[in-house]
Amino acid sequence: MKANNSDTKQLIEVASIHDDLVLLKNGSLRMLIEVGALNFELKSTDEQTAIIKGFQDFLNSIDFPLQIVIHSRRLSIKKYLTDLGEMVEKLDNELLKIQGQEYIKFVSGLTDLGNIMSKKFYIVVPYYALGIGDVKKGIFSSFKGLFGGTAKTSNSVISDSDLTNHRSKIMQRVDVILDGLSGMGIRGEILGSTALNDLFY
Repeated sequence: MKANNSDTKQLIEVASIHDDLVLLKNGSLRMLIEVGALNFELKSTDEQTAIIKGFQDFLNSIDFPLQIVIHSRRLSIKKYLTDLGEMVEKLDNELLKIQGQEYIKFVSGLTDLGNIMSKKFYIVVPYYALGIGDVKKGIFSSFKGLFGGTAKTSNSVISDSDLTNHRSKIMQRVDVILDGLSGMGIRGEILGSTALNDLFY
């Protein structure tokens, strides 16, 4: 397991994580916003029109690059079924116990038929401080530098005072995005250190 973790860290261009900030190996910074989903097709015509208008306003309010990422991960329900099985075995009512066992078999069968995937949506907000990172990189090159690929290592050490200053700058961008999402009725949440470590490692 340790070897696998080491291999993974070699592929990811993350130098370190500071609370809600991701410092890349080229010295640039990223902040990630997890975005909630909505079912556009189930909305009324007026609601759909309002969402489209809100998205247009959102795009027009942005004067910096960003990345929209869809992250898919196979969902494991093994622990859920194990815990449920233990609860079912403790039932005194035989009818409920049988129903519980049948339910577990049904759900287990569904997972055997196909992979159950969970999808999460993120907005990646970049920030290139003067003198660090490669400000000439395009948005897709920056995306590669965040989640994988080969990037040249630059100055990936930033003092606490500089980190605080850079965070205030990137938060200005994040606030613009959160306001735009709110206008469309979509919830956005900044990822903290625990969530970032789970995502990358």
